[in-house]
Amino acid sequence: MSEKNQEIKEEIRKRRTFAIISHPDAGKTTLTEKFLLYGGAINQAGSVKGKATARHAVSDWMEIEKERGISVTSSVLQFEYGGFCINILDTPGHQDFSEDTYRTLMAADSAVMVIDASKGVEAQTRKLFKVCTMRHIPIFTFINKMDREAMDTFELLDDIEQELGIATCPVNWPIGSGKEFKGVYDRQKNQVELFSDTQKGTRQGSVRILDRKDLEKEEWISGEQKDRLFEELELQDGAGAVFDQELVEKGKLSPVFFGSALTNFGVETFLKYFLEMTTSPLPRRSDQGEIDPMEEEAFSAFVFKIQANMNKAHRDRIAFMRICSGRFEAGMDVWHIQGNKKVRLSQPQQMMASERKMVEKAYGGDIIGVFDPGIFSIGDTLTTAKEQFVYEGIPTFAPEHFARVRQVDTMKRKQFLKGVNQIAQEGAIQIFQEYHTGMEEIIVGVVGILQFDVLKYRLEKEYNVEIRMDSLPYEYIRWIRHCPVDLDKLSGTSDMKKVKDLRGRPLLLFVNSWSIRMTLERNEGLELTEFG
Repeated sequence: MSEKNQEIKEEIRKRRTFAIISHPDAGKTTLTEKFLLYGGAINQAGSVKGKATARHAVSDWMEIEKERGISVTSSVLQFEYGGFCINILDTPGHQDFSEDTYRTLMAADSAVMVIDASKGVEAQTRKLFKVCTMRHIPIFTFINKMDREAMDTFELLDDIEQELGIATCPVNWPIGSGKEFKGVYDRQKNQVELFSDTQKGTRQGSVRILDRKDLEKEEWISGEQKDRLFEELELQDGAGAVFDQELVEKGKLSPVFFGSALTNFGVETFLKYFLEMTTSPLPRRSDQGEIDPMEEEAFSAFVFKIQANMNKAHRDRIAFMRICSGRFEAGMDVWHIQGNKKVRLSQPQQMMASERKMVEKAYGGDIIGVFDPGIFSIGDTLTTAKEQFVYEGIPTFAPEHFARVRQVDTMKRKQFLKGVNQIAQEGAIQIFQEYHTGMEEIIVGVVGILQFDVLKYRLEKEYNVEIRMDSLPYEYIRWIRHCPVDLDKLSGTSDMKKVKDLRGRPLLLFVNSWSIRMTLERNEGLELTEFG
């Protein structure tokens, strides 16, 4: 094996690439910041709401995110810790952006799920976690906000198992919650980590580690708390799932950790265990079988996200790609499979939210952003391999909300079309036109209603275009796979609308689900599909 290949393999072995998912407000962005704090990537973590500290979270960069205290886009952050090189993909917490989460999970090897200890698994997030289980990737659970009053520990675990259909195995066990939260018991090492509060946003809190026998003598924990702890541990040992690394890797068992990201309890412990229990970048499916980063020496990557205007001054467009094998070098020429041509990957960068650093080299498992002159689409494969292959595609979700959109000032037609098209290419919205007209009126479809707000906001701020939106009653969309007659002669229901997408493909919109059935019955041989 050549020295270069040896170096590539060593670098890939050090990589860990994971996504953080949660519902809004469970403390996901705060946890991300604490990881960066341990990696020495930032000196002071900012909380998203910005009450305790006046800083905005480093990983949120879009204005609307700062205003509302939510993450709308996925950001990518890299740091080093304990000999590992860690790539974190921070996803939007809101279910309205579950599509973006799905695309981000396609680029991750495992997921960390953050749950609020006082709320458990919230109804609106089932969709997000389903997205996770669709990929069968390992899921690690961090139960956050133990420094506030929490649900019963058994109830929390039961909630995860019931809601998400995945077995749980607590690696540590909390001692109290809220003001009575004293620390956690490590079930694998039979040790107790006792915490005393830290200043918000700083790294050092005092942590003492005691063996089980020393705990008996410890006065800081009340006798009642000790009795309860031993009783709960005995119950869990008797009835709970046993830790099984193989089940974790198949995404069937989730190791659970307790702590508080805000006060920094249990975050480093979690990080250490996480690095022990996860693997380096895994093989990925392609049309030529699995591509293993430990076998494939050529560079290969796929685009999972496109983001326009990350920098107001440059009106730029960045394609984010996950490197699956080999080594990336700045300015290298690669083959763009879908475009069937050679392209130079220019201005490669890694993000630290809105701050960027140029990248000279990157390896399998890393995420990089490259300048996109408008040639890339989500799901595209890039490689230097002699025998070409295509990585598995990323499906498009069917929109559930529709609105007619037009610009207020007719003189701004050009900016309006440019803006809407760019935002559509990022995958945040889908655009349709009336079947027989041009782009005079545009119908926008979104998975979650909040995306309309983002569209309006971005068109105003980034393209200086004010729009009017009229919501439409349609809730169902079907692509036409096969139509036995000319589309004009298609016999539909009164609530059916014929539209076409940007590629000119015909689609049908319906208000009611029964209309789909009736349309199929009235047109023999008609085939409709839910995915584009």
